[in-house]
Amino acid sequence: MKWLSRTYVWVVMFFLYAPIGVLIFFSFNQSKSRSNFTGFTLDWYRKLFANEIILQSLVNTLIVAVVSSVIATVLGTAAAVGINSLKKGPRALVMNLNNLPIINPEIVTGVSLMLLFVMFKGGLGSLGLSFEFGYTTLILAHIAFNVSYVVLNVLPKLRQMDQFVYEAALDLGCSPLSAFFKVVLPEIMPGVLAGFLMAFTYSIDDFVISYFVSGPTSQTLPITIYSMTRRKVSPEINALSTIIFGVVLMVLLAVNFHGARAERAGRRRGGAAA
Repeated sequence: MKWLSRTYVWVVMFFLYAPIGVLIFFSFNQSKSRSNFTGFTLDWYRKLFANEIILQSLVNTLIVAVVSSVIATVLGTAAAVGINSLKKGPRALVMNLNNLPIINPEIVTGVSLMLLFVMFKGGLGSLGLSFEFGYTTLILAHIAFNVSYVVLNVLPKLRQMDQFVYEAALDLGCSPLSAFFKVVLPEIMPGVLAGFLMAFTYSIDDFVISYFVSGPTSQTLPITIYSMTRRKVSPEINALSTIIFGVVLMVLLAVNFHGARAERAGRRRGGAAA
């Protein structure tokens, strides 16, 4: 049965990665044809880096992703610490509320956030304050749906941690804030980093929510690509997708390599201690 399981895995992998392979292959095609390869060229990559609309959208995406992910990581970590200290009943209630943004359809979240910002815009406008759709609304919207993912990544690390270590730090003279940064945070740092990376990934990838809360001068990369594909699929999009896939793949390999090295170092320290 081993051959059957291996065949099944290879078939699944083929269906997952064959479209990406085709996209990468035709990003080097001389013509705009999506079925005939007429020759190798890097012209689409040159045109991509000369396209100001795509480059500006990429900058917008990175700004929104970095800012929203950092803020969501701070808020989510603090929320996870608070949730972990609750009793069983209130904790279950809060966790159900935390999971709502994850299971809620994105179209509902996007429309509701848009209506909320419109309401705030009207209210702040009557007070003489400016509130326009743009970076502010994008960042706030991305924070709103990213906090839940950070909580889900940090909370298991808090449950795995020995609570007596934190109490021991308090007994030895640390303030609660100092004990958190010196004892708790190093223990849960893998969960914090995982939450940040997940928030960053979802922020870059988001289209539906961003579509409803973005402004005319703050469109993200997915919105720009969608606008381009509505007219005609340009090979520049193939080149852009290839670059994004390559960057994500390198980051994934680097993270896995670092994790493997840390695991081997931990095993060596454990063996030396024994």
